[in-house]
Amino acid sequence: MADDSEWMKLPIDQKCEHKIWKARLNGYEEALKLFQRIEDEKSPEWGKYLGLVKRFVTDSNAVAQLKGLEAALAYIENAHVAGKTTGEVVNGVVCKVFNQPKARAKELGSDICLMYIEIEKAEVVQDELIKGLDNKNPKIVVTCLETLRKALCEFGSKIITLKPVVKVLPKQFESREKAVRDEAKLLAVEIYRWIRDALRAPLQNINSVQLKDLEEEWVKLPTTAPKQTRFLRSQQDLKAKFEQQRAAGGDEADGDNDEETEVAQVDPYELLEAVEILSKLPKDFYEKIEAKKWQERKEALEAVETLTKNPKLENGDYGDLVRALKKVIGKDANVMLVAMAAKCLAALAAGLRKKFGTYAGLVVPTILEKFKEKKPQVVQALQEAIDAVFLTTTLQNISEDVLSVMDNKNPSIKQQASLFLARSFCRCTPSTLPKSVLKPFCAAFLKQVNDSAPEVRDAAFEALGTAMKVVGEKAVNPFLTDVDKLKLDKIKECAEKVELVGKKGSGGGGEKKEKPAAKAPSVEAPAKPSGPSKKAPPAKAAGPPKKGKPASAPSAKSKKGPDAKEFVETELSLEVCEEKAAAVLPATCMQLLDSGNWKERLASMEEFQRAVEQMDKSEMPCQALVRMLAKKPGWKETNFQVMQMKLHIVGLIAQKGLFSKTSALVVLDGLVDKVGDVKCGSNAKEALTAIGEACSLPWIAEQVVSLAFAQKNPKNQAETLNWLANAMKEFGFAGINVKAFINNVKTALGATNPAVRTSAIALLGVMYLYMGAPLRMFFEDEKPALLQQINAEFEKMQGQSPPAPFRGAKKAGAEEEGDAAEEEEVDGGPGDIMDLLPRTDISDKITYDMVSKISDKNWKVRKEGLDEVAAIISEAKFIQPSIGELPMALKGRLNDSNKLLVQQTLNILQQIATAMGPSLKQHVRNLGIPVITVLGDSKANVRAAAMTTLNAWVEQTGMKEWLEGEDLSEELKKENPFLRQELLGWLAEKLPTLRTVPSDLMLCLPNLYACLEDRSGDVRKKAQDALPTFMMHLGYEKMVKATGKLKPASKDQVVGMLEKARALMPAKPAAPGKAAASKPASSAPAAKQASAPARNQSPSEDFSEPEPKPDTKKSKPAGPAAKKGVVGKKLPVKAGAKDEEDRSGPIFILVPNAKEQRIKEEKGLKILKWNFMTPRDEYVEQLKTQMSTCLPKWLQDELFHFDFQRHVKAIGVMIEHMEPECDAVISCLDLVLKWFTLRFFDTNTSVLMKVLEFLKLLFTMLSRKNYQLSDYEASSFIPYLILKVGESKDVVRKDVRAILTMLCKVYAASKVFPFLMDGTKSKNSKQRSECLEELGCLIENFGMNVCQPTPAKALKEIGVHIGDRDTTVRNAALNTVVAVYNTCGEQVFKLIGNLSEKEMSMLEERIKRSAKKTPAPSTKQERPQREQPTNPNATFLRKPAQEEVPNKLNQARAQNAHLEQSSPSVTKEFQLDLDVFENNHTCASDIPDLVQHKLDEVLEPVMMPELKIRPVSPHFDDIHNSTASTINFVISQVASGDINTSIQALAQIDEVLRQADKAEAMSGHIDQFLIATFMQLRLIYNTHMADDRLDKKDIFKLYSCIIGNMLSLFSMESLAREASMGVLKDLMHGLITLMLDSRVEDIEDGQQLIRSVNLLMVRVLEKSDQTNILSALLVLLQDSLISTAGSPMFSELVMKCLWRMIRYLPQTINRINLDRILLDVHNFMKVFPKEKLKQLNSDVPHRTLKTLLHTLCRLTGSKILDHMSMIENRNESELEAHLRRVVKHSVNLSGLKSDKSTEKGALRSDDKVIKAKVSDILSEIFKKIGSKENTKEGLTELYEYKQKYSDADLEPFLRNTSQFFQSYVERGLRVIESEREGKGRIQTSTGIPQHSTDSYLPSSSAVPISSNGEDLNAAAYYERLKILRQRRGLENSTPEEDRPPLSSLRPSVASSTDMLHSKLSQLKESREHFQQEQSHSNSPTRSSSPASNLDDLKKRLERIKSNRQ
Repeated sequence: MADDSEWMKLPIDQKCEHKIWKARLNGYEEALKLFQRIEDEKSPEWGKYLGLVKRFVTDSNAVAQLKGLEAALAYIENAHVAGKTTGEVVNGVVCKVFNQPKARAKELGSDICLMYIEIEKAEVVQDELIKGLDNKNPKIVVTCLETLRKALCEFGSKIITLKPVVKVLPKQFESREKAVRDEAKLLAVEIYRWIRDALRAPLQNINSVQLKDLEEEWVKLPTTAPKQTRFLRSQQDLKAKFEQQRAAGGDEADGDNDEETEVAQVDPYELLEAVEILSKLPKDFYEKIEAKKWQERKEALEAVETLTKNPKLENGDYGDLVRALKKVIGKDANVMLVAMAAKCLAALAAGLRKKFGTYAGLVVPTILEKFKEKKPQVVQALQEAIDAVFLTTTLQNISEDVLSVMDNKNPSIKQQASLFLARSFCRCTPSTLPKSVLKPFCAAFLKQVNDSAPEVRDAAFEALGTAMKVVGEKAVNPFLTDVDKLKLDKIKECAEKVELVGKKGSGGGGEKKEKPAAKAPSVEAPAKPSGPSKKAPPAKAAGPPKKGKPASAPSAKSKKGPDAKEFVETELSLEVCEEKAAAVLPATCMQLLDSGNWKERLASMEEFQRAVEQMDKSEMPCQALVRMLAKKPGWKETNFQVMQMKLHIVGLIAQKGLFSKTSALVVLDGLVDKVGDVKCGSNAKEALTAIGEACSLPWIAEQVVSLAFAQKNPKNQAETLNWLANAMKEFGFAGINVKAFINNVKTALGATNPAVRTSAIALLGVMYLYMGAPLRMFFEDEKPALLQQINAEFEKMQGQSPPAPFRGAKKAGAEEEGDAAEEEEVDGGPGDIMDLLPRTDISDKITYDMVSKISDKNWKVRKEGLDEVAAIISEAKFIQPSIGELPMALKGRLNDSNKLLVQQTLNILQQIATAMGPSLKQHVRNLGIPVITVLGDSKANVRAAAMTTLNAWVEQTGMKEWLEGEDLSEELKKENPFLRQELLGWLAEKLPTLRTVPSDLMLCLPNLYACLEDRSGDVRKKAQDALPTFMMHLGYEKMVKATGKLKPASKDQVVGMLEKARALMPAKPAAPGKAAASKPASSAPAAKQASAPARNQSPSEDFSEPEPKPDTKKSKPAGPAAKKGVVGKKLPVKAGAKDEEDRSGPIFILVPNAKEQRIKEEKGLKILKWNFMTPRDEYVEQLKTQMSTCLPKWLQDELFHFDFQRHVKAIGVMIEHMEPECDAVISCLDLVLKWFTLRFFDTNTSVLMKVLEFLKLLFTMLSRKNYQLSDYEASSFIPYLILKVGESKDVVRKDVRAILTMLCKVYAASKVFPFLMDGTKSKNSKQRSECLEELGCLIENFGMNVCQPTPAKALKEIGVHIGDRDTTVRNAALNTVVAVYNTCGEQVFKLIGNLSEKEMSMLEERIKRSAKKTPAPSTKQERPQREQPTNPNATFLRKPAQEEVPNKLNQARAQNAHLEQSSPSVTKEFQLDLDVFENNHTCASDIPDLVQHKLDEVLEPVMMPELKIRPVSPHFDDIHNSTASTINFVISQVASGDINTSIQALAQIDEVLRQADKAEAMSGHIDQFLIATFMQLRLIYNTHMADDRLDKKDIFKLYSCIIGNMLSLFSMESLAREASMGVLKDLMHGLITLMLDSRVEDIEDGQQLIRSVNLLMVRVLEKSDQTNILSALLVLLQDSLISTAGSPMFSELVMKCLWRMIRYLPQTINRINLDRILLDVHNFMKVFPKEKLKQLNSDVPHRTLKTLLHTLCRLTGSKILDHMSMIENRNESELEAHLRRVVKHSVNLSGLKSDKSTEKGALRSDDKVIKAKVSDILSEIFKKIGSKENTKEGLTELYEYKQKYSDADLEPFLRNTSQFFQSYVERGLRVIESEREGKGRIQTSTGIPQHSTDSYLPSSSAVPISSNGEDLNAAAYYERLKILRQRRGLENSTPEEDRPPLSSLRPSVASSTDMLHSKLSQLKESREHFQQEQSHSNSPTRSSSPASNLDDLKKRLERIKSNRQ
């Protein structure tokens, strides 16, 4: 029993690992209860058991183990950290549980495995279970199989990866144990349910009997697809859907699930093991295949056929085998062998899939050529072969080969090629069949449509029909413009018959099938492939986006975009043109057009121009008009004035009308003829430009250039080229057909006239901007002198980027569609240009002899062969992609033993890249990938050459082709350090430039992780550098998931690296122009709302910073232009310049109400609460997202950069901007503080010191601004700051302590106290001691009131540390208790509770010593300078050896004392240097006259009845000197749970309210009182009324007191109007609830009580601020209608109140803020639109709302529409539409308004007269208020203006100002109003004291001090008192919140509960601050009474006044 009692006392976790099994059993039971009790899955409690869970399941005692398994299951289910234990626990379950005889143990073990799968750890569990299948114990094997079966049955094949299971399944059928075989059979049946026939192939080799049994079982299975019945934690949405379906029943659920199963189908290929066949080929295969006897060749082919029957083949070098089969197909005379070879090829392609893509280009031409064979069996075999090959590659890669046979003479070849394309198209999607690929095919098909052979025609129709079905009619139609209707119908008919492969998403065919299935659902998929590189877009971009471009142009700017396709016009005869022109032109104009007198012709032209200017676009007959202009004399006009006018009119018609190419052809000849004219040339060019905008520049450029060069006038030719050069800059280069006029440019270059040559060279310079280096290739044959001039012009353009186009369809496209199309046009440029170059087919020159030479054994012969290849390519310059056998020959030379030949081969490959251009893509597999292999060469120069070659290839092909397939991962797999580091470095460089990558990049991850642990340091470094670039495309989650198969040790290491890489992850490059477009959009709202200037980029900031505006406009196009430029090298320069511009603006962006929104979201648990032990990634990401709206992008990148130096730099910038942007800093203070908490977890000291420097400056600024931290801000910062107080470095600790001292000035010390108490629980002894020292300082400075929750509890916790093992902690704890002793004396011994004898003696000794050593209070503060250098440990002089650590508490005290007197920065806001005033007479003369007040009356507390309640703290006496504090205290008693306490408090308040002279003291406390009241009402309703023990008479008495009080309150309008909207809403809610409470009627006199409540409600409606009460009722009605739980009577009563308010409206309309009311109605109508309102059971709400709006319209007329300023998107508001209808109706019934007062009418008429001047007058007034000198004058003028025009709208002037300025204006107006009401003579203030110059206005300027002794009313004193309390931190709420603001901006509705907490906490805080003031004052003794202080002040005041006289 003794033993039992020992372990019974242990904590649970220690019991769980106890050596006694009973202790462990007990521990497991308690742990189970604990786990079920903990609600927070992230509770720190879980962490204690992380290392113990494995022991739970592996306990040696069977009884304890059972309970341990239950506890482990509960732990895994509930703990957030449980996933970390997966491997070890599941391993323990497999080894130690599955072998147990008890079924319950096995069942629990199995449940544990399934629970791990549920918490996303399926892979680890599966691996452990599969390892368990190798166990020698059959019981374990059986249970593992059973668990796998259960997991598959419940979670499905999406979660459980079947491939590894299927791989080990055949082995289980061979087991000797029947139980294992039976369980394997059950598992096989379950697997078959999910993947059906895909399982047959892997199990084909098991015992035939077993297979037969399985077949029988499989037949019995239902055909319906299985469903997942258990879901992962991340699949809760699926779970809900599943449960709904299950509840709904069968059919619907089945239907839904079909889709899911289709997506989840398993490809049998993936389940198979790859077979290696190359080594199994017969040794004499290659001899036999060349044998002369066909039987021998047949034997060789049969051997291959047998081997290739394996459905999955191992990757290898199949080049020789493919070439042998190709030779048989191409050259063998025996057609049977051709068919066999084709079958072998098909099987190879099917078995290798993507890996066969390398050889596709080699075999496709041969197969196509062989289609000339007519035997069906051969044709069928060839069809199967080419179809199989197609699945391994892309259509684009083989397009050249197919196109080359489309015009073959043999009809069979043409037919089969078309049929092959038709079949291929079936497997395509719009994204994989883009226009660029389809266009050449369609051209070929159109030729075949007219072929003489019917089978060729039919095949072409079928292919075209299939293409139409795949990409849509719209995409194909542009290519079919010349097809007649009959043929078009045939194509459409074929399209209807086509059935697309995999349309429903069925997988299993191969790569090509899978890809479309993946991409098809995505709407955006077509646009995505345009990303990989600048060369890719033309080839990869989808059809629809390109089609959309011209279509959207006319809709955006219809006068510009029409193309021939959009607007085609037939040519009209001259007679018809004359008729049409006569209809729109004046008759005189028509007559005089061909007059012989030039003046008449000129007059005619002027009339013509006027008529055109006035014509509507749709009515303008463009062709007719230009035909009239071309009439005799037409373009031969001799008078230049008439000609100028004529040309101008042509331009006008092109701009204003629908101008077709037909019309253009009428005028172009004439325009070109006049383009070189000195007088008319400029008009001709303008007309050409206008026609270019109408008909597209590419078309008109072609026409104009050909017309100009058809003439012989050199002037016209030169000017035409000049115009074209300029037009290219304006329109952009998109669509320009270079080939069309390149010959004309060459002609111009050879012209004899120098002007023509100069113009041609200038045009080439402009073209170079767009085309780059390829342009030069067109002119290589020119004379050297001319070439030199061209080069000089190109050099001038080097480095320039093309200007952004601003004319034509380009502009419309940019505006409408944005940037995808734009990027496609610009980036597509180089690819298109490369296509224009004349290319040579060199395939004939690549002879068999040359290829043999390259492969020769003698290196010299090999070199000769390579030299010949290089010579051929050099000679051809530009080559076609067909290069015969060359690729395979060159591939062999890349691994040549002679390194010189390797380098020569690489140089040839570079040549090929340049010569072949983008078509190089099809050779990436067979030639490009081998170049990567060369990167592993040991010689550096070879590697460098390989890298150069690689980059040259990528420049032409883009990256997509390189990343597709497994080739790259195979290269990384090779354990060659050179290869790995070069390849990883290359990927790290290329990946960040891509926007999208193929999914195959995932295949590289296992090898990348292997590189992270490579033996070579360089490889590891490169792998780490590459991680972020992989992550930017694959995502963090996928990469972490991929670590699942690593060993545990490796996994931890890799995951750590991934965490670091996450911080470095670069952003994906945006589409060019998108980033620029999004910036102004995102920053515009901020600019509108913020008073401080926001980002520079925003063009909407007219009011804030006019100077930078032109720059920003310039900089915006620069961004996209730089990105779009072909000359990529200039990009960084531009980007850098733009960054510099970005950094010049403000860095803190003021976003109104953003902080409040964040607080709301955190309270609503929409975001993570900032609470962690160490910051996890999700917290960092969340902060990053939140900061994105408050900080510029560049600063955010710096703040979240991985490099600490960037952090230091960013903090430096923030320090610079803190002061000028202090308001914005405060607006995002919570985020700034959160970011600094992250830095506390960094280990770098330089960052930490910079952080502390910033924080010191920040808290100084906040203190100066009198800002008070909210609890939200404090709780997310202070705990982490306290962590650093235990830092080992003294300098850090010192700074942290200084910051904690400052913190108490911006956050109540009583709230800091609990954080410090938590800090004392740390394991870090330094932190404990420093926290204790700081606690001592707080108690000393603020008294015992700071101790939370109570002094006794706090002191008991502090007392625990007296027995700490660490000396410094003990000393700190003792010093803190001494500080308490100094404050409250002997009471400390009661408070501290029981201490051990040793600890008590230590404490008593320390107290004695401190009493001896403590200096006298009088000297303590008078001589701080002398105290500071003395030994800070003076208290401990007797024991210097033991206590060497300095006493931080005394040190801090001395520092505080020193700072308070010597440091000007800590001087109090209202502290006066009284001695100066007393002694300095010159200074006194500057003081304005002081008002004579009877200070006794002002400061005397209101007489209250004696409180008969429990005694309060002795410090309470201090508080009673303030009336406000007394009222605060009494109000806090109103909400008391004790009825008598509440009644007494209400009686005291009632006494104050009944006395008119004292009632004013309640001002400022109304909200507080009402909150306390309705909380008491709620308490009665919920608690007291339900408590039968309470006397109902007492409750009635309490109700009576409450209602009596409120009747008194609401009889005084001045007080009643102070009630805010939120409070009134809760009050009305409480009163209506009381009226509806049936229990009240049961009380005696209950009816009387309800009548009193009714009376009270009427009074509340009458006396409250009308805006607030009306707003409150609308919100209350909305809430009551939404809530279904409430009584319908509640809504009816609210509506009755609203009807009463509507009756009051004629009298109260002038006092109502209509903007706010309309905003509330708008919000109501958003929640309850008209239709929804009518659906309610009652129509009363609808009628109520309608009546309210009709009444408001009747009273205000159309002016009500001006009061919707607070509604965002008012055009979308249902309210505006309703008001407009009502106003329109009321205009018709204007007689109703005639009885309105004449005074109002006069006001309105006056208002109209001065409306224009209002803006100027108010601007002047607000300027005066804003200046320090004229502020009073401005306020007076504003007051008079508002008196004159009571309905003047000040909102636009106040909208962009700070809340403080609005409150200041409001208070100033109130004071002027009170002065003018006659309560005192009109005063003129001679000056406003300015205590602070750093705020926008003097901080105390709201308090006017009268200069001639006149008393101001009590309201003015209350205003002053509020500000004083605010400055001293005695109120949490800002002064602005106490009254509604002057402007019509609606104040935020504070939560009543929050307001109550705020008010009730004032009492406690006022005590602290009173203590603080006492500790800072210069009074000689601690106990000096407030009264003596007051007398002293009076005497000093008298002395000052006598000095002035």
